[in-house]
Amino acid sequence: MPNAKLYDNTGNQIGEESLADCAFGAKINEAVVHQYVKTYLANQRQGNACAKTRGDVRGGGRKPWRQKGTGRARAGSITSPLWRHGGVTFGPKPRNFTTKTPKKMKKIAFSSVLSSRAENDHVIVLNDIKFEAPKTKEVMNLLLNIQIPNDMKVLFITREPHNALCKAIANIPLVNVEFVGEVSAYDVLYADYIVIQKDALPLIEERCL
Repeated sequence: MPNAKLYDNTGNQIGEESLADCAFGAKINEAVVHQYVKTYLANQRQGNACAKTRGDVRGGGRKPWRQKGTGRARAGSITSPLWRHGGVTFGPKPRNFTTKTPKKMKKIAFSSVLSSRAENDHVIVLNDIKFEAPKTKEVMNLLLNIQIPNDMKVLFITREPHNALCKAIANIPLVNVEFVGEVSAYDVLYADYIVIQKDALPLIEERCL
């Protein structure tokens, strides 16, 4: 069973916390994680790009000049892609890139990335997150006491939405916060260090069962 360092709200280590094998000690399946990330990023695409074809361009109701006798090339419409301001050949059209990810794949990917961070001792547990006011300095001091390098990406995972913490980290680059109901495997994979509220651990374990 993997363990993680347990800290209080100020960043002082007060012990260790045992982590569930189903979430933090699972076998790392890189193939499933790769497939999950591809699907996740594809689902973020809006697919709004649109170009006008020759049928969408305004004009072209008549032939520009007669077929023969002018010495110029034959032309049937000013909306031709060969013309300036004409339509686009095979241009992009709005499309939906969304694909569904099986629930089992989501669970495997989630437990794999959590286990990867736990394997490298990059999972930290906070006994509680108490920020009465959204003060950036308190979060900076917490990260400093935990000894997380400034150039590392940090993800806070809380049991419930934490408005004070969200406002406190708004001005800190590379630091994000998600509550356990919305955090995804991609969020965990993107971060270098995971700081988890102790009360959120049981809910994370439920998602990996």
